[in-house]
Amino acid sequence: MKNCKPLFLAAVSLFAGLAITVQASAQSQMSSLDTGAKAKFITIEAPGAGKGSGQGTAALQISPSGVIVGQYSDANSVFHGYVRASDGTYTKFDPPGSSGTNAWSINPRGTITGDDFDSSSVWHSYVRTKGGSITTFDVSGAGTSSGQGTQAIVINPAGTIAGQYIDANNVYHGFSRASDGTITPFDVAGAGTGSGQGTSVTIGGVNPAGTITGWYLDSSNVLHGYVRTSDGTITPFDVSGSGTGSFQGTSSAGINTKGAITGEYVDANNVSHGFLRASDGTITTFDVPGAGTGSGQGTDPNSLNAEDEITGYYVDAANAYYGFVRTSDGTIKTFDVPRATAINPLFVSSAGKIVGNAFKANGAYYGFLLLP
Repeated sequence: MKNCKPLFLAAVSLFAGLAITVQASAQSQMSSLDTGAKAKFITIEAPGAGKGSGQGTAALQISPSGVIVGQYSDANSVFHGYVRASDGTYTKFDPPGSSGTNAWSINPRGTITGDDFDSSSVWHSYVRTKGGSITTFDVSGAGTSSGQGTQAIVINPAGTIAGQYIDANNVYHGFSRASDGTITPFDVAGAGTGSGQGTSVTIGGVNPAGTITGWYLDSSNVLHGYVRTSDGTITPFDVSGSGTGSFQGTSSAGINTKGAITGEYVDANNVSHGFLRASDGTITTFDVPGAGTGSGQGTDPNSLNAEDEITGYYVDAANAYYGFVRTSDGTIKTFDVPRATAINPLFVSSAGKIVGNAFKANGAYYGFLLLP
């Protein structure tokens, strides 16, 4: 299940505790993506990244020109944003006053968005131009206590940013920020108003038309997906078979230029399954062959590109983590990163390039780029 608050946990630290316990047998599976098709893996490790457990480099997104963004944790476990140019050059950055920086998303112009937290652990957001100029912002109504504030998550080609803010009652609300700085908050009808409940936006959750997707947690802590068009119209949706227990249900992971959405649904047995929702609302469900059917196992998509190719991870019956790619015709290929104990593919570009994160046996992590 996608975590409603610390997206870094969903992107990276979700596997930190597992990385040490996943058995070496998890390395035996190698698919056509890294054998027959002779795909190439490139390791992403920012200079200054720590080498200890819970430290390392996270790769979050890649632009059409091959620029990668993410964050790294140094030897003191402090997070910093970075940009990796297509030639492999790294540039570190932190907004003024930051005590820790996340870089979540980059658009074709090289503009980056993300969030950072201050010395009081309050979240703030920023937008960074290709030239390195950083503008910080907060949504009116965001709380000012530890764990509250504004989290910018994703930016589209026009410069529209989407994310969420956490208010003084620890309730989540979505927002859209236009390129001119105008901010529009929003909530899905039916979203809960208790602590930890409300409306969230996912990584990859805004397309070029400004359509936003994510999930909301209702008053019973059940997850539901939604899609919000640029005119503010919000359509909630649930995948048939979604569970109705606490933290079961439907959550979106990304939206493409056609308005297609991918994500996961968790059934009544706490097993995860993938889905693809077309722009007309038609939903196709899928499971990766080999995905486990026990609680906490199954298929978890993270991203889709303009060609409806989907990437993510699956957990097998032995609780080992692998990556997958599902092509537009429904064909699913699985892959593993050499010498990794667990992996989490996060983003697939229209050129079929995949970035994500892998873990070492000691719990340290690093980014990877998979070239098809």
